[in-house]
Amino acid sequence: MTSSIATVPADPQGATKILVLGATGATGRLIINQAVARGYDVTVLVRSAEKARDITGAKLIVGDARDETALRAALKGREAVVSALGTPVSPFREVTLLSTATRALVSAMKAEQVSRLVCITGMGAGDSAGHGGFVADNVIFPLLLKKVYADKDRQEAIVKDSGLDWVLVRPSILNNKPGRGSVRALTDLSGFHGGSIAREDVATFVLDQVRADTWLHRSPLITW
Repeated sequence: MTSSIATVPADPQGATKILVLGATGATGRLIINQAVARGYDVTVLVRSAEKARDITGAKLIVGDARDETALRAALKGREAVVSALGTPVSPFREVTLLSTATRALVSAMKAEQVSRLVCITGMGAGDSAGHGGFVADNVIFPLLLKKVYADKDRQEAIVKDSGLDWVLVRPSILNNKPGRGSVRALTDLSGFHGGSIAREDVATFVLDQVRADTWLHRSPLITW
């Protein structure tokens, strides 16, 4: 399925109130910029105010995404959450950040009665494993990202079992090229191996899911 995407200058239905996690990452920053351009009311939860000093147009709350109390405070008055949380390559050490934070987030969202969650994971998570292409599937994932993707799998399972109105977005290999304004969103991966996509297009697709039900309770892989 091909999705046309474009940054919307303003939200015609009023200021949608969102919380963004992972705001200081490369994709997270684009999500914030585009959300502000759409007229959204944006709150971000970050561990370091210093790293977020150049983020503009959003309300900044300092706290740990694994802390349910901090999450509940950040969720006050929000209608939806976009999670762009990431974690560094970790070939040897166990990774638990994504699943721990997502478990706390789901609990906090239920407590604050916020139902919409759009969560970025990645190509290679869940049933998209084995579709990254020869190098990714035989070198990058098993040698560098095995533990990261084990935690992404746990993260996805938590989201799917949450009872929330969720969408899991699995981008192919990210690049920093200009967006094309359209993506392929796939759930049938037969014959698909590899691919790339601009962070800019990922940000737009993710924000589209805040208001649309097209991919509700589904896990599209998005690519060019």
